[in-house]
Amino acid sequence: MKPEIWHQLGVKDQEFEMIVNILGREPNYVELSMYSVMWSEHCSYKNSKNTLKLFPTENERILLGPGENAGIVDIGDGLAVVFKVESHNHPSAIEPYQGAATGVGGIIRDIFTMGARPVALLNSLRFGPLEDAKIRWLFGGVVSGIAGYGNCIGIPTVGGEVYFDGSYSGNPLVNVMCVGIMDQEKISLGQAKGTGNSVILVGARTGRDGIHGVTFASEELGEESEEKRPAVQVGDPFMEKLLIEACLELIDMGVIVGIQDLGGAGLTCATSEMASRAGTGMEIDISLVPRREEGMLPFEVMISESQERMLLVVEKESEELVKKVFDRWELSATVIGRVTDDKMVRVKEKGEVVAEMPAKSLADEAPVYCPEMKTPSYIEEVCRLTHSKIPEPADPEEVFLKIITSPNIASKEWVYRQYDHMVRTCTVVLPGSDAAVLRIRGTKRGIAVTIDGNGRYAYLDPYLGGITAVAEAARNLVCTGAEPLAVTDCLNFGNPEKPEIFWQFYKAVEGMSKACQEFNTPVVGGNVSFYNETAKGAIFPTPVVGMVGLLEDLDQRCTIDYKEEGDHILLAGQGEPTAGGSEYLSIIHDLLEGCPPEIDLEQEIKFQNFILEAIRAGLVSSAHDLSQGGLAVALAEGCFKNSLGVQVKLSAERDIRWDILLFGEVQSRAVLSIKPDKYIEIMELADKKGVPLKQIGEVKGKDFNLEVTGPEMRKAINLPLEEIIEKWRGAIECMMEL
Repeated sequence: MKPEIWHQLGVKDQEFEMIVNILGREPNYVELSMYSVMWSEHCSYKNSKNTLKLFPTENERILLGPGENAGIVDIGDGLAVVFKVESHNHPSAIEPYQGAATGVGGIIRDIFTMGARPVALLNSLRFGPLEDAKIRWLFGGVVSGIAGYGNCIGIPTVGGEVYFDGSYSGNPLVNVMCVGIMDQEKISLGQAKGTGNSVILVGARTGRDGIHGVTFASEELGEESEEKRPAVQVGDPFMEKLLIEACLELIDMGVIVGIQDLGGAGLTCATSEMASRAGTGMEIDISLVPRREEGMLPFEVMISESQERMLLVVEKESEELVKKVFDRWELSATVIGRVTDDKMVRVKEKGEVVAEMPAKSLADEAPVYCPEMKTPSYIEEVCRLTHSKIPEPADPEEVFLKIITSPNIASKEWVYRQYDHMVRTCTVVLPGSDAAVLRIRGTKRGIAVTIDGNGRYAYLDPYLGGITAVAEAARNLVCTGAEPLAVTDCLNFGNPEKPEIFWQFYKAVEGMSKACQEFNTPVVGGNVSFYNETAKGAIFPTPVVGMVGLLEDLDQRCTIDYKEEGDHILLAGQGEPTAGGSEYLSIIHDLLEGCPPEIDLEQEIKFQNFILEAIRAGLVSSAHDLSQGGLAVALAEGCFKNSLGVQVKLSAERDIRWDILLFGEVQSRAVLSIKPDKYIEIMELADKKGVPLKQIGEVKGKDFNLEVTGPEMRKAINLPLEEIIEKWRGAIECMMEL
């Protein structure tokens, strides 16, 4: 076999030699194709595996951590929450609608494969500037794809985030999270146990779509990427809905021994991983695989990533029952093989062996690399920024309106009004708050879900950016009244073979790990997405954190909106606002410099415990953490839902500039509103918890009135709320109409 053959499949010379040593011979093309997909970065995590060991993965609530299709966390009363986030970045850059839609379909399968009923979807999206027509096409296509799949399948899309920055212009990020609820006794695993048990392929027929999709996801995007459009899968949400019901019915009946979805690397991944986890082998005959295209070659059948397919392992006597259930749901169910005891994956076509290799070598024995690390030269340069070097604006109202209407701050209603977020009628806190909240049927409890990340922070300081991503997610849950439980993550970075990129990755994981340990929120699963770059450079390092929290009493949930005129507005927490990495610095001064806001994890935990206890004690009417846009934006966002104005007066202390005070960003702080008669009680609680708390204004009128005074200085924003809301709400829609 010539080197150009394995090079075309993304296999390095030393990896080819490893394959030869494992097999004791040269692989044939089918075998080489199978190794190429399983040893790709997307499937094997060969550049990230060692670093991911930094993450804490266990505590008293974790029922199942990394290693299976999704993590499982105990939420009491015999119930568990199942959740995971994954990326579909490269496919979405080529074909945004189907790239996003099949990303949704794939993460849903990961959840119901575990035996859980999917109950919610979230997404984290990154694009270039909306002034660019192609970016608007990508953005619109991705949002339509998410809506088209989620709405049709009947799972609510309840939350997420959307950011725009030039670093994502050639390589958008599409990270999708799914959450499910299940009975703990019905946990299903992707293991091929039981020699002689039947292997059944169910769901859609196999075609050529998605071939080498994982290889495509393991390389940089370039001009030739358009030619790889056929690598993008095509989804069918209506079939997936039937697949969910049929699989969950069989799980309820206790028939399934093992189950796994056919996502990246298709049959190759499912057969090898299921056998490897169980310490068994698997023999299949691909001539039995139902196909929707003529003339498919064996390697195409084995690595096709056609959607809406599952692989089941059942006892032989259950074959007819499985077929009967799938017939009733009008789905295909075909016995294609059996479990063996020789630990080999053996692929036949009409009885002739076309591939044979150890299951473990495919699933678990890919090379593990330790890439070089080097601190990027830009780090020292960008950290030199001081506030004295930033010109002080003249007009605070002009600054405020520019920031509140910037695409990163403006209303995302244009996005989420396309999503059905009320289907199944479990959503009790809708998109637009700090986190979504869903009821757990049959109980008084609920779960809060969020997904967060800040690429600017991670670019300026990956370690601090990693900490902040976890802290922000936890803060959002706490502001709804939920106790944070656990984390799933999607780590989006450039080419790990470049030392500066791998340094970003390592430092971000190090920071996330530190925060997860301190918050006692283990990582139960996730996804690494490397090679997110083009000839123009890499994306910002973007660690995205999905987090789930538990509300013991759903009636105690809290939202960001002010509830009643006359309520006091309080500022909780402490921390020095900074312009580093802020939306203010980007929008007003066109700069990406400085150090992101520092975070003291001990103080952050005190702060979050105070917020959670105050909400549970019924002392808080609304809570909203300070994040992008700073204090002025947080104060305004509380006004929007109920059209309630505010009057707030601030004193510029410690010589802090008014623009930094209003628009600088800071950790461990939140805006609260309370009933006046709760003031003494909440102040006593704050003092007890060691958390600074002060009244800064009240809910009043129909204007947004924010005043800052200091030595020989007075700055004010006094604008009709109606004007602010109109501009905030229509900003993205206006951009999409360009």
